[in-house]
Amino acid sequence: MNILILGSGGREHALTWAVKQNPKCDRLIVAPGNAGIAQIAECADVDIENGGAVAAFAEENAIDFVIVGPEAPLAKGVADRLRDAGLLVFGPSEAAARLEASKAFTKEICDAANAPTAGYGHFTDAEKAKAHIRANGAPIVVKADGLAAGKGVIVAMEEQEALDAIDDMFGGAFGGAGAEVVIEEFMEGEEASLFVLVDGDNVLSIGTAQDHKRVGEGDTGPNTGGMGAYSPAPVLSAEIEAKAMEEIVKPTMAEMAKRGAPYQGVLYVGLMIKDGQPRLVEYNVRFGDPECQVLMMRLGAQALDLMQAAAEGRLSEAKVNWADDHAMTVVMAANGYPGSYEKGTEIKGLNAIADDSMNVVFHAGTKADGEKVLATGGRVLNVTARGASLQEARDRAYAMVDAVDWPDGFFRKDIGWRAL
Repeated sequence: MNILILGSGGREHALTWAVKQNPKCDRLIVAPGNAGIAQIAECADVDIENGGAVAAFAEENAIDFVIVGPEAPLAKGVADRLRDAGLLVFGPSEAAARLEASKAFTKEICDAANAPTAGYGHFTDAEKAKAHIRANGAPIVVKADGLAAGKGVIVAMEEQEALDAIDDMFGGAFGGAGAEVVIEEFMEGEEASLFVLVDGDNVLSIGTAQDHKRVGEGDTGPNTGGMGAYSPAPVLSAEIEAKAMEEIVKPTMAEMAKRGAPYQGVLYVGLMIKDGQPRLVEYNVRFGDPECQVLMMRLGAQALDLMQAAAEGRLSEAKVNWADDHAMTVVMAANGYPGSYEKGTEIKGLNAIADDSMNVVFHAGTKADGEKVLATGGRVLNVTARGASLQEARDRAYAMVDAVDWPDGFFRKDIGWRAL
């Protein structure tokens, strides 16, 4: 098969790494890719949010299967455009991608499906939103309704912080994403992620992970796109996972089909778990980043077979073969992230790190400059390792972090602390 992966981050490097191991993969192109991806696959300069451009490129290169990595192209209907061109695609339609593109839409679907989630209010007016906050007090959660690259969520422990978040969102801090806001009750418990493949009719759980969203150790400081992750997530026991599938995922998927927007692709199910009861925090319509990195380390080559089965409507006959192992990824980010940071700093020491089925440095925000690797993003590297135990995976990952020579970056030293 000739395969095209859309995206340029750590998630796409992990997908590339896994797909590349499968003997079905003849030719692999990633658009636009990054410095790490370029070492194992062809990279192409294509506007991935332009469905017509992607379809034309796929035709020119005799592509058999397209895997859409990030949410933005999905929200813009790129998967629809590719399907119209007769291509096999892994990723939901524009209508189904609203589960991530609009938090208010997701809440409406949860109401209709009777799926347990936080109580909420939906606002298009700043003063009414503030009145709701004053009436309910803190802690409270303020979310930009649209896509904000994982940063449009403020968990406000003080009322003033929530009121300031309203000013920021309606003031344009998140662009168009913050023109509407959803304000939710604060849910207590432990957060974990469940990943489910869907083919329009059938659902298949393909693993659990736990992400560290806050920038500082001990889960302090502002939210980020994710500073590290590990898989599996011990808090998501088989019983809780089964409950989440029956009470949340299946009813949601049935409701989407009923509305003429059947879901096909991967569904990221963000859960809050308390006293054995899962409640939905959010849906994403693509693999989480950096959770994808730990899942791909554990799934390996079978990831392609599973994604193809979802795209072809064959999930009822698919199964996941899990090794009894653990994986951890540590994000190395540019100093200043999630605020402003310097771009173009050089990263050294990567060539000295062993790259095999147990240890991989996935590139998230990098570009090649001759022989040099330069940092171009906020989250720059995902240092990822597997082990027989979580402790072993952790020790491996942090040994690799220590080998990276990049004074302009930082990382959390406590990834996995909840489980360890």
